[in-house]
Amino acid sequence: MDIKPLRRALGFAKGRPLSEAATAHVRAVLGPAPLRRDLLVEYLHRLQDTDGHLAADALRALAHLMRLSEAEVFEVATFYHHFDVVRPGESPPPALTVRVCDSLSCELAGAASLLERLPALLGREVRVQAVPCVGRCAQAPVAIVHQYPVPGATVQAVRAALDAGHRLCPPPPARGLAAALARGQYATLARLLQDGTTPESLFATLEASALRGLGGAGFPTGRKWRIVADQPGPRLLVVNADEGEPGTFKDRVCLETEPHQVLEGMLIAAWAVGVSACYIYLRDEYAGVRASLREQIDALIANPPFDTGRWPLPRSTCAAPPAPTSAARKAA
Repeated sequence: MDIKPLRRALGFAKGRPLSEAATAHVRAVLGPAPLRRDLLVEYLHRLQDTDGHLAADALRALAHLMRLSEAEVFEVATFYHHFDVVRPGESPPPALTVRVCDSLSCELAGAASLLERLPALLGREVRVQAVPCVGRCAQAPVAIVHQYPVPGATVQAVRAALDAGHRLCPPPPARGLAAALARGQYATLARLLQDGTTPESLFATLEASALRGLGGAGFPTGRKWRIVADQPGPRLLVVNADEGEPGTFKDRVCLETEPHQVLEGMLIAAWAVGVSACYIYLRDEYAGVRASLREQIDALIANPPFDTGRWPLPRSTCAAPPAPTSAARKAA
C-alpha cells in the first residue's frame, strides 16, 4: 500500500518533523524582522556564533522560516569549513577551534608540524583543524584562534594568543572617508555624474585602454561591462574578495588599506552597468576587514561625496555583525 497520499491527506510534513523549540530558538537569535534569502550565509553565521555549531534541527527550522528547501540550506551550511553541522546523535565540537592553514605556502613553512604538535599542547577542550588557504600567504604559516590570526605561527605563539584571550580579528587601520577625500577619492565618480559622460562612452574608453581583469582568463573589462549592461534587469554587482588560491591575498590588502578606492571602483561599475544592489563577498577569515568595511560603508552612505540626485546609491545590503561565540564572550 502506498502511504504517501495518506500522509499528505493527514498533513504530515515531508522529511523529519519540524521542532517547535528549534524554530523558536532560531527566531530568537535572528530577531523578528522578515528573513531575506540573500542573507542566508549571515544567518548561518549568527547561529554558528551563538550556539558554537549548527544543529540539524536549527537548519531545518531556518529553511522553514525562510521558505527555502532544506537541501538548499544544508548545501550552503556544509560547503564552508567554518560551519559545523551537528546531526542527531552527534556531539558538538569544542567551544574553541584553532585552524591551521595547510595550503601550499603554509605547508612549505611548517604547517604540518603545527598540526602535529598543537593538539597535545592545547588539550581536548580546543579543536585543532587543518583548513584551506586563509588568504595570508605572506605570513605563513598561519593559525587562526577562533577569528584571531597568528602570523608566522609557532606552537608558543598560538598558546600565547589563546592564553591572552585573543579571539576576534582586530579591524585594520584602514584609510577613513575623510582621508580618502583629501587624496581625491570619489572625484572620478563625481565627474562622471556631472560632465554628461554616458556609460557608452565609458565602455569605449575602457575598451580602448585594453584593461583586463586579473581573473576570468583576463577578460577585457570594457567588453564585460558592456555585456552586463545589455542584459535585462535587475542587475546585481558582486565584489568577490574570497581568496583561496595559494599566494593570493591582494584583495585583503586592498580592502585593509584603501577601502574607499575599492568602493569607488565598485560604484563606477554600478553606475555604468545600471545595477540595483551591490554585494561584497568576504571569506570568513577576513572578519577584521568586514568590521572595517561596515564602518566605511556607513560613513559613505551618511555623507556621499557626489550628487546622489543624479544617481542614488545602490541599495546597501548589510546584516548586523554576528554575535561572538561563547568562548569569545568569556574571553572578553
